[in-house]
Formats: sequence, C-alpha cells, structure tokens
Amino acid sequence: METITQTNFNFPNQKSRYTGKVRDVYNIHDELLVMIATDRISAFDVVLPKGIPYKGQVLNQIAAKFLDATSDIVPNWKIAVPDPMVTVGFYCQPFSVEMIIRGYLTGSSWRTYQKGERQICGVPVPDGMKEHQAFPEPIITPTTKATTGHDEDITREEIINRGLVSEEDYRQLEKYTLELFKRGTEIAAMKGLILVDTKYEFGKKDGKIYLIDEIHTPDSSRYFYLNGYNERQEKGEPQKQLSKEFVREWLMTNNFKGEPGQQVPEMTSEIVSSISDRYIELFEKITGESFVKAETSEVPKRVENNTRRFLDDYFHNK
Repeated sequence: METITQTNFNFPNQKSRYTGKVRDVYNIHDELLVMIATDRISAFDVVLPKGIPYKGQVLNQIAAKFLDATSDIVPNWKIAVPDPMVTVGFYCQPFSVEMIIRGYLTGSSWRTYQKGERQICGVPVPDGMKEHQAFPEPIITPTTKATTGHDEDITREEIINRGLVSEEDYRQLEKYTLELFKRGTEIAAMKGLILVDTKYEFGKKDGKIYLIDEIHTPDSSRYFYLNGYNERQEKGEPQKQLSKEFVREWLMTNNFKGEPGQQVPEMTSEIVSSISDRYIELFEKITGESFVKAETSEVPKRVENNTRRFLDDYFHNK
C-alpha cells in the first residue's frame, strides 16, 4: 500500500508551502489553504520514519465530520474535501496560542499534579484527586504555539498581558472552546466514549474568529471508553483509551521517549499494519461509520489531480 509522507506540489496561485509534523499546508494567494493530511506519524515531537497507510485519510475525514457538526457554534475554515486526504478552506491569520481543554486529570496534567502543583496554567485544581478523575468543570490550559520545538504552558493573564490575544478575543476563544468541548462530549457519549481532553486552534479572517485546523481527531484528542470507566476508577486500574497513546506506549516499551541520543525502534511491517488498523478502528468508533479505504495506488497523483481540479473550478467560478 502506498503512503504519502511528503509532498511538493505546485498549485495554481500557490504562494508558499508549510510542512508540519503531519500536515503539509499550501497557501493559495493568501485566500485559501490546502491542507494535506499525510501518512506521517509523530510522537514525543519526533516524526517517525515510516508512514501509516490510511492515517491521513482517517484524520482528514474525522476532522471534516466534526467541523461540519460544530459549524453552528463557531464558523470554521473548511470549504471542501476534494480528496480523502485533503481539506481546502479559508486562509485565516492564526492566533499564536492553542486552546487546550481538559475534562479529566490525566496525561501531562496528572504528571504536574503528582509533583504537588495545584494550579495548571494558572487554573486552580482541588486537592485529593486521582488519576483520570473528572474535574468539577472542564478547565482550559492554553499553550503557546511553537513553530519549532515544544509548545509551552501559559496562563490566561500572560496571554493577554503579552498581547498574544486581546482580552476581548480571548474571552470569545474561551467561550467557543467550552461550547465545542461540550458538543464533542455529547457526540462522544452517543458513541460510548468520553472526550477526555482536546485542543482547538483559531484564526481571524476579515475581523471574524474562525475555528481552524483539525478537531476531535485521535491526534489532537484523548478518549476513554465510557463502559467500565467507573469500575476501573474504583479499582485504581488504567482507563481504556482511544487515542494514539498506544503508539507512545510502544515507543516507551522500546526505550524511546524522543530524548537526545535515543533511536526510534524498528518499525516492522507488522507494527505499521497494526498502527494502521488501530487508526481505522478509531475512525469507526469515533464516527460510528464504516471506514471506506481510498485507492492507494498512485496516491500523490490522485491527491494532486483532485486538489488541482477543485482549485481550477473555485477560481473559475469566482
């Protein structure tokens, strides 16, 4: 099966190309963005050496479904999905913060809590909590949006005082973040899942705030299985997760945490296939739909032709 791990297209009116950890983003005349969800996979801020079949399709199609399912809450950048791995949308000026929202004390927030901290990004959290326990109310723990290296935790006050986002805009981002998380939680519950934490990114176009990038995907979110959650909590057992945590666990089992001098373990065809299968399972569980595999021969050609056809039609009909 062919995968896309890098692209270097030249579309009509293309101004620039940005390569992220997973997505390649093409700026079309400061008017549109073409976002290609590649089959790259990253963990511990390291892009792993092999692509995962269908991963880009899984992420792109989950994000598209959730953008559609939340468009009544906040306008979003999506215009069309001309290919299973591609979303085309409005070019927006992104805010330089990511809005992370947590419903449960888990992951990095739990590690911070274990060190005795009772504030996360300036938000107070109660004493006596257990790992994976629900917060009394979801908390927003923003980070800076680093172009290279690690994002850093930041407080609401620092964001406003440093002029990263105006107070008026930040209030609106908080409101949208809480409403999106509430909707995501409701949709997850209908699928027998708990939306544990996630991140949202926003930008501005013509003075208006838009939701941008991906939303509620397994790369940007953590899910628990609802069935058995309470029993596992009472027994102090690990929660059954639906996220790419299993990739991190495989790496850690093989002594890799992205630290200097560490080698990525060999990605055998069996490992690659199992990760692909898990991503397809994630898609089906999160969306409640069967995954339809796209054609995997000559994937770059298919992606380029479908995208180019859409752009030609878009500018022709303007």
